[in-house]
Amino acid sequence: MRITLLLVGATDKKYLNEGIEDYQKRLIHYLPFELRVIADIKNNRHLSADQQKEREGKLLLDQVSSGDELILLDVEGTELSSPGLANWIEKKMLSGTRNLIFVVGGPYGFSEPVYKRADSKISLSKLTFPHQLIRLLFIEQLYRALTIIKGELYHHA
Repeated sequence: MRITLLLVGATDKKYLNEGIEDYQKRLIHYLPFELRVIADIKNNRHLSADQQKEREGKLLLDQVSSGDELILLDVEGTELSSPGLANWIEKKMLSGTRNLIFVVGGPYGFSEPVYKRADSKISLSKLTFPHQLIRLLFIEQLYRALTIIKGELYHHA
């Protein structure tokens, strides 16, 4: 199975990039992993939140093929524990899922067409995090899930 983390806009904080790069290097030892960035919408100061979501949504959907499974990281999604996420991913692996695409949207969330295309929604917390920080949190949780699946000692609880 291949996993892609699809992001809207580049991560501009050095400390976040360093953490993301560290976990990205770790992940490739478990499965094919790609981090893909969609460029920020230019001149977005003149757009409403809905207009920005629509434009980002079109760019996001252009990155998804018909056979891909699209999972939105969304506050309204299902909350999972770390072992729960590991179990969910392992079931996807065993079911023959070929491509999982997890998406971190822009600051206003997702457009309606993106929600309609999504196969699942996962929430990392009821708390609100900056969309750039959630990238690091998710990639660490993805790594943690894979170590749980492999029975490694990274996860101690």
